[in-house]
Amino acid sequence: MLARFTSLYPVWIIASSVMALIWPETLRWFSGQWVVWALTIVMLSMGLTLTVGDFRRLGKMPGAVALGFALQYTVMPLSGWFVAKLCALPPALAVGLILVASCPGGTASNLITYLAKANVALSVVMTMASTLLAFIMTPLWCEVLAGQYVPVDAWGLCLSTLQVVVVPVLIGVFCNWRFHRQVAAASRFAPAVAVVAIIFIAGSIVAQNAASVVAHAGRVALAVLLVHILGFGLGYLFARLFRQPILSARTIAIEVGMQNGGMAAMLAKKHFASQAMAGVPAVFSSVIQTLVGSLLAAWWSRRPVPAGETAALPDGAAGPETEVS
Repeated sequence: MLARFTSLYPVWIIASSVMALIWPETLRWFSGQWVVWALTIVMLSMGLTLTVGDFRRLGKMPGAVALGFALQYTVMPLSGWFVAKLCALPPALAVGLILVASCPGGTASNLITYLAKANVALSVVMTMASTLLAFIMTPLWCEVLAGQYVPVDAWGLCLSTLQVVVVPVLIGVFCNWRFHRQVAAASRFAPAVAVVAIIFIAGSIVAQNAASVVAHAGRVALAVLLVHILGFGLGYLFARLFRQPILSARTIAIEVGMQNGGMAAMLAKKHFASQAMAGVPAVFSSVIQTLVGSLLAAWWSRRPVPAGETAALPDGAAGPETEVS
């Protein structure tokens, strides 16, 4: 029941967004610290699914992890900036799109990787690596690219990412290490709790910008779709150019193409409050990336990797149960 609820999270995001458009007052109250705490819960949930063994896997596949990390923080931010220019987005929407593209990979990528029958262990490690270093990379790219539109408080973004993203993940890992039995009993509820938190974040953003969301829906949806298609496509292309096995290339493509929309929404609300629409691309991203990723996973799952191209999977390749962001 919980797994089915979690797997349908794009449906719940769409439902909460529609409700926020029709009855904005139902979710408009969910703002400020509510959004911060909601994302904190999401990231803590992610940490509770990670183990010390996940960190050890870094040494077993350094090349793929390093390449995936590099592509995550070059292909996506530059794609966000390029598409914002291409679609001539207004400053607030351009900033929001660049912010989404500059965030680390979302943990929904772990589920999509599993459905694609790719390397889940690599996906988990890549998500972990991009998340733990997001406090450096996300503010850096926002200052360089979004700073062309509006002033960017890079130091403030750095501190917020540390406090709301990195620290909760590390606390979750510590709890899973020291209190594994208790965490194992509770962690089955973590994905559902994370989904509920993201539903409220998305609905809140739409509720506070209902008229503008309707006015710009087509343009924002197209821009977000283009960014994610570039992420999936270029992620796979560069992985193959760097001679990664097909399974690893598929995993890297999924990881690069999927972003932490909840983190982007929180940072937009907290650090770009003067740009009311900056959080809207994150809402569209949460839905579109999952739909595109699911279609890609269905395609790849029906196309087995040739025997000579199969990458060796490290221990634990089946990966943990994942939550969504």
